[in-house]
Amino acid sequence: MKRILVPTDFSACADNAINFAIQSAKLLPAKILLVHAFELNGDVYTDYMGVNKEYNQSQLREATEKLVQLKMSIENKEAVVLDTMVFTGGVKESILHLENEKDIELVVMGTSGASGFMQQIWGSKTAAVIGKTTVPVIAVPLEYQWKKPEKILLATNHFETDPEMLDIIFELAESFKAKVQIVVFTNEASDTTPTYLEHARKIPSYKEWLKEKFKDESIVIVHLFGINFEHALENFISQNEIDLLAMGTCKRSFADKIFHPGITKRMSYHTKIPLLAIPAKQNQV
Repeated sequence: MKRILVPTDFSACADNAINFAIQSAKLLPAKILLVHAFELNGDVYTDYMGVNKEYNQSQLREATEKLVQLKMSIENKEAVVLDTMVFTGGVKESILHLENEKDIELVVMGTSGASGFMQQIWGSKTAAVIGKTTVPVIAVPLEYQWKKPEKILLATNHFETDPEMLDIIFELAESFKAKVQIVVFTNEASDTTPTYLEHARKIPSYKEWLKEKFKDESIVIVHLFGINFEHALENFISQNEIDLLAMGTCKRSFADKIFHPGITKRMSYHTKIPLLAIPAKQNQV
């Protein structure tokens, strides 16, 4: 079974991500590890004097009790395999530490969105994780209500061949019984530029390659262009009823400037559907 790590701060935002992980775990199937990251208070002096010791112990006990209650509540309603733990440290540090120690294959986190430049705390912590992990991260918006994904969209400005990126998308699609669509985005204002025309020529052969590799005749590839990637992508998602957006997080070259980790992080704030951020490593054609 796969193993999904879900950080929680016991907020509604985290609860929504937990529900996404639970429903996904039934289909994958997967075990869930619920983690509450607890940062100890104090400094060298106050620790020496014992000022914060009792407070920290009290907070740890409270967090542990909350996790136990949460686990019992979930197991009483859902048929999932669930473990819990309290990690003394930050959210990002807990994920980076546990993804190797606990053989984590996927991280699911809540994101509360953004209001202007003032991101909510949990949303900010989620964005801070994207691009740092070695495993995929699914960011689940607070307002999102679970439904089994039927359309998964990969947004890229290349003809992606990285198996670490493609395999996770098609594995999820198989588990969810979902169809895969791919948007190849050309950062040009016109559809008559040499770059746009070059990409357009490559699409048929790329589509055939994907169909052969993944034995999937239902793959759809769409070519978008424009100078505002986020706006074009959000419109496409809305018009085509996309259920899960997948993007890579690695900046491979100057030409990737519209798809570097910062863009993927911003999409975690603004997208109304879950965002699958994949730490791709290899080059593409």
